[in-house]
Amino acid sequence: MVETLEELGIGFVPFSPLGKGFLTGTIDEKTTFVKSDFRNIVPRFTPEARKANQTIVDILRTIADKKRTTPAQIALAWLLAQKPWIVPIPGTTKLARLDENIGAVTIKLTADDLRQIESAASKITIQGARYPEQLEKRTGL
Repeated sequence: MVETLEELGIGFVPFSPLGKGFLTGTIDEKTTFVKSDFRNIVPRFTPEARKANQTIVDILRTIADKKRTTPAQIALAWLLAQKPWIVPIPGTTKLARLDENIGAVTIKLTADDLRQIESAASKITIQGARYPEQLEKRTGL
């Protein structure tokens, strides 16, 4: 898909670039959500799936610690490093998180950082569907 978008000169805005909060590093298998939180019905947010998917957050945290930043900023910086026409727009309800997200544009990932992220991502199979089956059907994917 990326090659086609590039060939056609079409920009890409990734949906939920922080994985509904998971890539921020603030959610783990012990996290509980308020009853009304959508993630309670998302298979990818079961405690087992969160535990299995933690590997990718761990590598983001390792790089974030080295750069004195946050896993969320590293995740966003990784997207920004892919192509200049890929523009993540993370959602938030908190001003501090908005400032944190904006700060991702100042982070420069090295070729080694990018390799570490790609290597870690290639070695895990993400556990849990993105949405419950009935909602997944609506995505058309």
